[in-house]
Amino acid sequence: MTDRKGPSFHVLIETAASALKDRRDEVNKLNVFPVPDGDTGTNMSLTMDAVVAELAKLDDDAPVADVCHAVTHGSLMGARGNSGVILSQILRGLCEVVGQASQPDPQLVADAFARSVTVAFQAVRKPIEGTMLTVLRDASEAAPAAVAAGRDLVGVLKDVVDASYDSVRRTPDLLPVLKEAGVVDAGGFGLAILFEGFTTALAGGAVREFDGTIGAGGGVLTGFTPVDDWDDDEYLYCTEFLLFGSSLDREAVEEHLASVGGSQLAVGDSDALKVHVHTDDPGSILAYATGLGEVAEVHVNNMRRQTAARAEELRSTTSARPAPPVKPLGFVAVAAGKGLADILLSLGVDRVVSGGQTMNPSTAELLEAVESVPAEAVIIFPDNRNIIMAAQAMAGVASKPVGVVPTTSVPQAFSALLAADSSASLDDNIRNMTAAAASVRTGEITTAIKDSNGKSGPIKAGQVIGIADHEIEVVGDDLAEVAVRLLDVIAGDGETLTLLAGEDMSDEQAASLAERLGGLHPKMEIESHRGGQPLYPLIMAVE
Repeated sequence: MTDRKGPSFHVLIETAASALKDRRDEVNKLNVFPVPDGDTGTNMSLTMDAVVAELAKLDDDAPVADVCHAVTHGSLMGARGNSGVILSQILRGLCEVVGQASQPDPQLVADAFARSVTVAFQAVRKPIEGTMLTVLRDASEAAPAAVAAGRDLVGVLKDVVDASYDSVRRTPDLLPVLKEAGVVDAGGFGLAILFEGFTTALAGGAVREFDGTIGAGGGVLTGFTPVDDWDDDEYLYCTEFLLFGSSLDREAVEEHLASVGGSQLAVGDSDALKVHVHTDDPGSILAYATGLGEVAEVHVNNMRRQTAARAEELRSTTSARPAPPVKPLGFVAVAAGKGLADILLSLGVDRVVSGGQTMNPSTAELLEAVESVPAEAVIIFPDNRNIIMAAQAMAGVASKPVGVVPTTSVPQAFSALLAADSSASLDDNIRNMTAAAASVRTGEITTAIKDSNGKSGPIKAGQVIGIADHEIEVVGDDLAEVAVRLLDVIAGDGETLTLLAGEDMSDEQAASLAERLGGLHPKMEIESHRGGQPLYPLIMAVE
């Protein structure tokens, strides 16, 4: 799923897998479903690792059909735990449709998710509401509505992602054990991360922050309650393996598993099955399987010990993390790109909401961030003119005083934060920080995505454009040349130039450009940082 200029389907899947791996510990901590067969985040991530390993055998420009075959085969062979096996079937259903398509379009997304729901639900004998299957179904139902509304490919995917997170938030209302523990479903959360990782890789942006814990009224909390969810009446061993043979009868295998164990899954085809079952006698099940063919990749885990170890880890983690003290003034900022977020955090920002030009966060997301900051009052930096109104609307409904410093770029927030004074009033801080932000002139460089017209003439798709104060001031074919000319526009009598390299600019390119600009403006002090922002290879700020 990509256009001719975007990342390959291969790369999109790898990026989604990476997003899940980065967050797997968060997913693991939510694993309180009463089938404690390992950590959900780890199992799902290991399943995706197997997919990535299979993809590594392909050329970068491999056809989508080959990529889909690798995803299906890799996820089946590498599936770990209940969640990993179900994930393999979700991926199989998606790939059955995507692998047959000649080109990506909105309807393809709807068809692929519909097929995925069918395949995944068929794999589970007794689907339980409030799990990753529910999240998959709810997410898939958003796609046809988005298609009917005329949304483009990225728009449909974003609606699917939003629906998946909304569904995750509802899981405690469907599964009592989740509400009792005060958390959302781990597998559903992991699935939402995968969907968003894929979508943000295609459209730009970053995976949103999402705390998987809930309050009695559905509000998000900052901690969770460790739960020992082991029941001695449950089966003791989680057993999984690959079964290879000829003319394997999947339904017969699953029937046998149901007679001797629980949480049974057998997925695959007549030549190879991935088997997962909970039992008190793994040996008898392996003996049965070897009578049908050959077994490989055998894993047997003692769930009582596994659960006790996880609960102890959660208790020690929770007890070692005291509640942060409430301070007079806190800060929330909006940014896309890990480098930008890291700089903002180092300057005193408490929460960074993922978003920016093409991915504006909602009022609800901004409100959640503000409410999570342990401060008597909060100042928010929208860092984009399209987000200012949402921030102002949020300020009117927050439970604490909120001020908006109307920054239109992240560098303006940098300068504003340096003017903060925790001993001053909220109004004084807003006034002083707004003045500091206004002293920053920002230039942004990106690529035109379609033909257009600028101040100096026509612009062709693919050309490099330099933007200052939201106006296209420079157009060219070389990023460095555009940067030189754009700096001439914003330099004025500025003394400091800050360069923020985007995700598409290498360290070598950034260093070379900094040296060149320094030679042309020797009186300027130049600072260069990795911003990691999508879509904009370079952001320049002059003060």
